[in-house]
Amino acid sequence: INGYAFRIGANGRMYKPFSDGTIFEDDINRITNVEGGAYTGVSKKYWENKLVASVTARADKNQNFNLLFSPAASLVYKSERNDYFRISFSSALRNPTLTDQYLNLNVGPAILSGNLSGVDSLITLESFSDYRYSLSTDDIRYFNINPIRPEQVRTFELGYRGFFMDQKLYVDAGAYYSRYNHFIGYNIGIDADFDALTGLMNDFQVFRYSANSTSIVTTQGLNLGVNYYYHKKHSFSGNYSYNAIASQDENDPIIPAFNTPKHKFNLGWNGSKLFELESGGTFGYSMNYKWIQGFLF
Repeated sequence: INGYAFRIGANGRMYKPFSDGTIFEDDINRITNVEGGAYTGVSKKYWENKLVASVTARADKNQNFNLLFSPAASLVYKSERNDYFRISFSSALRNPTLTDQYLNLNVGPAILSGNLSGVDSLITLESFSDYRYSLSTDDIRYFNINPIRPEQVRTFELGYRGFFMDQKLYVDAGAYYSRYNHFIGYNIGIDADFDALTGLMNDFQVFRYSANSTSIVTTQGLNLGVNYYYHKKHSFSGNYSYNAIASQDENDPIIPAFNTPKHKFNLGWNGSKLFELESGGTFGYSMNYKWIQGFLF
């Protein structure tokens, strides 16, 4: 419309798990969880289609959490020699999963638990360790966990892609910086009872609760992809990515569920349309080597 391109969309999802109390808290009441979202966006080209500007907004709602908005914007510039430069700001959210909300699984050493209601008066692991040596309840320290809530992130990204060496070498590179509010992870604590007279422990249970970070968590990363077309039908390819938590409050007890390797790369040798088959298709090949650094999941 008048040079503007509009996009709209929506999605919805209903979860109805049934574990009969073996995994979730559904031994008495069945669980039904509904979430949905809608988005709209507009883009426009400028300077003889060399610059594309776009703006989007999204709204998401889960029945257990408040309505949240996620705006985004980007600029993509195409040079005379077909180089592409991009800069973007984006935001997104991650609703707590069913396990973050409803999990109730005893794995022996601990009970893995969801956290819709919050938790009061858990004992820290450090103070419980001190108590084991002193047997004095004066060493016990308690903490509370707020109810789980959606994770929100704001990301800034810079990127470039283009060809070199007479179109034989293709490069795509980018870097990002992300800032998380309410980063989802886990807190571990102990629920214990003590004899009022002796101070000795009567019973205890370790819990791992889904929880949000109480501080800002930032992550950063970069990626580089290269394709070298040494022949019109053959090429070498490779890509590398780096992702890491840049900062986190050391006093925050959260165990972040980052679940991302710090380094990984792929190497490939490819050929396409080498010759035609009698069936009408074409023959090609692809050989790839993948490496991922081990990480704590």
